Amino acid sequence: MILSLYFARRFLAVYLLVTAVFTAVLLMIDVIEQLRKTGVTLTIALYLALLNAPESLYQILPLIIIITSIAVFLGLARSSELVVVRASGRSGLRFLLAPVITALLIGMLSVAVFNPLVAATSKLYDRLTTFGADSGSVLSISENGLWMRQGMGPLQSVINAARSNRDGSQLQQVSFLTFDASGTPTRRIEAKLASLEPGAWALQGVKQWDLQATNPEQSAQSLATLSLPTDLTLAKISEGFGAPSTVAFWNLPRYIAALQQAGFSARSYQVWYQMELALPLLLAGMVLLAAGFTMRPARFGKTGQMVLWALLGGFLIFFLRNFAQVLGETGQIPIALAAWAPPIATAFLALGLVLHLEDG
Repeated sequence: MILSLYFARRFLAVYLLVTAVFTAVLLMIDVIEQLRKTGVTLTIALYLALLNAPESLYQILPLIIIITSIAVFLGLARSSELVVVRASGRSGLRFLLAPVITALLIGMLSVAVFNPLVAATSKLYDRLTTFGADSGSVLSISENGLWMRQGMGPLQSVINAARSNRDGSQLQQVSFLTFDASGTPTRRIEAKLASLEPGAWALQGVKQWDLQATNPEQSAQSLATLSLPTDLTLAKISEGFGAPSTVAFWNLPRYIAALQQAGFSARSYQVWYQMELALPLLLAGMVLLAAGFTMRPARFGKTGQMVLWALLGGFLIFFLRNFAQVLGETGQIPIALAAWAPPIATAFLALGLVLHLEDG
């Protein structure tokens, strides 16, 4: 038990050191990029870099784990601690239990705590970096359906629809509420169907109220069709959803249910949710992969070659995971296969390699 805690503490210490090094490098690069791109002061550039760093670190977490594992196993091999452990009768698999469990705990803590932090900082970073840009349309999903905002000159309209098709070009049971420049509601429109056309919404089954009239209901008009100008496009609607990583892990199931209820495709969010659940297993697989190549006595030689193979294997798994995510989001393969196949394959292949080296 004491030996396992020693290896776990050593793995955690190296992990924190590697993370700190990557954080410093990412911050330095991002600060320089912010200064070059936006021309802000050094303080603001550092603040923006600090907001952007968590997302970058979270994306490369599997690579950080495999570099940590390589550093730990190489250090233990060079100090002959692995030889002493084996001589004491402890097998290599039993020795690996502590680093693997530590990686699993890091993965679970990252998903449960670091993921919501990444989502919050990413949203704030996007909001600050797009300040002053064309942000007339905002889209959100709730239990009450789809909500959008569009701007046409001084007028702003809030749109609420019970359901939509997959790309948001057709809305059902939709209502438009128009405000003037002072924020006073001026007109309300309800329609059974709204179809997005270039520069306008084509409404069917329309009823509209003039909210500035003395009796809006008495002056209400019912129309078969109506064309309502808009600055929204399919591209703006698609961009309004944002990346799945901007939704906190604990909010993903509710967000997916709201998307499906509104009629949108939630496949990319479902793939991301399953990949987050599989992340701890992927990190454990990275530890086993690094062990398979580097957990050997230094006297055997070819240390540099083994480290290179371990790094190449880690990058290959990282690439295959991202490739599987793309295939899952486009519907080429099932969601469960896209999320769970890379970590399961990594864990079993690496475990087979370790067993071959230990007992083969």
